[in-house]
Amino acid sequence: MAIVALFRGLATILWFAVILILGVVITRAAKKQQTKGIISFWFGVLVFAMVISVISAGIIFMEPNERGVVVSPYNFRAPEGYIKDALTPGLHWIVPGEMVERYSISRKTYTMSAGTSEGNIVGDDSIRARTKDGQEVFIDASIIFQVDSLKVTQLHIEWQDRYREELVRPTTRGIVRDVASRYGIEEIVSSQRTSLENAITEALSEKFIENNLILVDFVLRDIHFSEDYAVAVEQKQIAEQQAQQAKFVVESKKQEAEQARQVAQGVADAAVIAAQGQADARLIQAEAEAAALELINDVIQGKPDLLTYQYITKLGPDIDVMLLPNDSPFLFPLPNLDVPETTVQP
Repeated sequence: MAIVALFRGLATILWFAVILILGVVITRAAKKQQTKGIISFWFGVLVFAMVISVISAGIIFMEPNERGVVVSPYNFRAPEGYIKDALTPGLHWIVPGEMVERYSISRKTYTMSAGTSEGNIVGDDSIRARTKDGQEVFIDASIIFQVDSLKVTQLHIEWQDRYREELVRPTTRGIVRDVASRYGIEEIVSSQRTSLENAITEALSEKFIENNLILVDFVLRDIHFSEDYAVAVEQKQIAEQQAQQAKFVVESKKQEAEQARQVAQGVADAAVIAAQGQADARLIQAEAEAAALELINDVIQGKPDLLTYQYITKLGPDIDVMLLPNDSPFLFPLPNLDVPETTVQP
């Protein structure tokens, strides 16, 4: 860029010098002074100014993010009216009279959104589509793309600078509508959203390649619904939440009942175990008592007086007489108590 400015500045200075020297020649000629040497110098400066002007007029500098299509009126240079090979970054020279159409190959973003200030077009510019089940949806999307640097000339021939509004925009809207019609609305808003985005990206990429563009990315920004469907979805979500709450309550009650059952089962099992333990203990005690009685019986059989002795020892040491109900038989024969006779003196 500095070289272009340098040549153009030099050409301006030279033409200013040509005019200045010409004025000197005219002045000296009017005074009938010698002008031969000055005219020769003036002619040399004129030729040099013309050469520099021609050079500066044809110098073109292309930025790293630019490609240039040379449109030429000269048949010897371009029989079809343009140079097939686009200008690449750097310094170039073209024949004066030719024009260069510059194209940026930097990435660009085209956005269509319901937001009034988000998209390339002011106002609601979302893509309206219908799903396969007849529901209306509104899709916000951004397309990131760039010009194919190897096909700039062909892009210029087919679209020139109209490719944004006449290619990118209508192609994207048409493909989004077409792909959306293959999905149901429940699929779009939930499980198949990624599939929808991938299908749109694939179809757009093929279409852009056919038209000398490169699709970098398709961004599915948001999906909106009609007001009626939004209300229906909200009511459905509320119903689902209520159903989930009711299910949670039922599950809680089931868990409480199960917990109570387990507690009751534990208490019952504990009672059974305790009863079983008591029964086992009573059985053992009875068996022990039976064994003891059997042993006592064996001893008594051989020593009958032992029973009388045990009876007596159980009585109080000072008891000589016992009163029993008249209808109660003696359990054991009382031993004969020999009381010594006492003689009472008159």
